[in-house]
Amino acid sequence: MVKLLSVGVLLMLFSVPVLAQDYEDHDGMLMNHGDGHLMDMAGGMVMGQNADTLPGGCDRISETKEITVHAGHKYAEKFPGRMFAFDTQEFNFKPCTKLTVHFVNEDNIRHQWMMHGLPKYLYPKGMFHLEASGPSKISGTLILPPGDKTYLVHCDIAQHMEKGMKAQLKVGKGDGDLPSIPGVTAYIVADDYKATLPELAIKAEADAATAAKAVAIAPPVKPVVKAPAPDDSSITGVTVIGLAIGLLISPFLARKFKGMSAAEVVTYVFDLLRTSFDSLVKWLASLMKMIMANKHKILPKK
Repeated sequence: MVKLLSVGVLLMLFSVPVLAQDYEDHDGMLMNHGDGHLMDMAGGMVMGQNADTLPGGCDRISETKEITVHAGHKYAEKFPGRMFAFDTQEFNFKPCTKLTVHFVNEDNIRHQWMMHGLPKYLYPKGMFHLEASGPSKISGTLILPPGDKTYLVHCDIAQHMEKGMKAQLKVGKGDGDLPSIPGVTAYIVADDYKATLPELAIKAEADAATAAKAVAIAPPVKPVVKAPAPDDSSITGVTVIGLAIGLLISPFLARKFKGMSAAEVVTYVFDLLRTSFDSLVKWLASLMKMIMANKHKILPKK
């Protein structure tokens, strides 16, 4: 009997480590890549790490806080229709708090604890980001900005936020509540679990029939008659003439401007235009003088 009890106790002792959840700790493996970005080869990542630099408007650290946030499927069971969730959906801290977040991912997939809206001059892309391929845990530190503001915290993996993994973090009094925070605020699109599948099928058929009827009674659309395009033959002719003139005078211009700088070319062109204008004015003056002289000429008497 004593031997049987001893064997049973030994089996229980050896089975405890097998039944316990084995979490990989990323904190001792993270490599610092600079600019507050730390990561390792096992799927752990911290972005926006800041344990020393005060945000603008903070004269000192108001308080130092540490929190542990758990993430996983089991925390969504209390929210109907949700698939993933954090164990806490709302956080509140004083402005200028030095906050260390210990993020524990309890699922066998990747989860994130990502905070948006932080000042970009201090936090790259305006965010603080913890990421862990579970089951594992990871930690990061940031200093919260001054002022009363409500920040979004969520998991940015595709559909994880939509399926419930989101929360809000209020600094000071916050500036309101964010929508669709599980257990905190109402959903923008509320889930309806009252209708049965046959009722939903009948409603879908009725909506389809109504849409088809609306299309059938809609007035026919008259075809749009486009106006004839304008004739661009004159423009084409002018273009051809300009190209021909350019080809004819290009050898002369190449020889004339050879060896000149850009400033010398511009000066020459302006001198040429001025000379041409002066010549045109003199020619017009001579023409007017000739016309006036002929106008006052006395014809011979018959």
